[in-house]
Amino acid sequence: MHPSLTPEALAELRKTRPYPAVTVLLPTHRREPDNAQDPVRLRNLVAEAKERLNADPAVTKEQRAEVAGQLDRAVADIDLVHAEDGLAVFAAPGEHQVWSIARTVPSRVVLSDTFLTRNLVAARAAERPYWVLAVSADRVTLWDGTPERVGEHTADGFPLTRSLDDPDAERKERIGDLPSTFRDERTRTFLRAADQAMSAVLDAHPRPLFVAGEAAALSLLDDIGTVTKKATRVPHGGLADGPADAVGQAMAPLVADREKAELDALLQELDTARGQRQFAAGLDEVWQNVTADRVRLLAVDDTFRQTVRDDGGHLVPATADDLDAVEDIVDEIVERALDTGAQVRFVPEGTLTEQGGIACALRY
Repeated sequence: MHPSLTPEALAELRKTRPYPAVTVLLPTHRREPDNAQDPVRLRNLVAEAKERLNADPAVTKEQRAEVAGQLDRAVADIDLVHAEDGLAVFAAPGEHQVWSIARTVPSRVVLSDTFLTRNLVAARAAERPYWVLAVSADRVTLWDGTPERVGEHTADGFPLTRSLDDPDAERKERIGDLPSTFRDERTRTFLRAADQAMSAVLDAHPRPLFVAGEAAALSLLDDIGTVTKKATRVPHGGLADGPADAVGQAMAPLVADREKAELDALLQELDTARGQRQFAAGLDEVWQNVTADRVRLLAVDDTFRQTVRDDGGHLVPATADDLDAVEDIVDEIVERALDTGAQVRFVPEGTLTEQGGIACALRY
């Protein structure tokens, strides 16, 4: 299963496929006893997908056999022992993909000429990843964090380690020239290397950075490096050795504060757009503006979705069995917004209730 979603992978997933492109979404569980029924639910959803292929007159016998085979191969790739909170299975003529998602998804089967990527987009947006650089005199580690989990990043030169033993320490002590740990030139060189490695990571993968360590370590990094100028300082020693749970617990209040600040800023931006008459809310208004490439910032309630049809200029509610129904117009709105370079943010359920679950700031 794919471990993460990059913008490039998302763009590839959103391309039009030969019909039928099948999406199977399954809510999964990380722990017993809830995960015991996940294999059964998966089999049932795949069986439903095959039934819908059989019942669709637009699908030829050859296409039906090909896509059913791709679904079977996708299921063979799935490892539910290490499941997260959701699973997306994609199958189309000539291909299949499986994505594990660190957020719950609705149980759904969709046949279309594109894969249903809305839940992947939401998961990626909800991850809000951050880095934690944990610093000590002899070890510097980098931690890859999201609000859901933290794991050690063991690439790009990390972790950095060294010995604190100074072969010349005894002579320096006799003559009174043994500096404290964070005034020692070897320590300066060590932390300078860590600063350079972290700068390279931020250039390749920009995201918020927390730097954790004793006050003396942070002060030295301020003097010799650049990354602390872009970071939130965390005067908390003892994290360079982890474990991940300890790093996550130390960061949790700071991450929560950051999420609240980001949500407040988003709502303020929408309010400002309303005052400037560059604002739209509700499915129909947002749809009209996103299809005209006018949306620069789109905000969507986390679990909001709607089945609609176009009555010749406006969206009206519909049922899934209506011939012209779009099963999840929110997915189409999100994808069109991304295609035109708009920012897309998913917000906690109920945040946009007064706006009909969806709102946007316009370019003009």
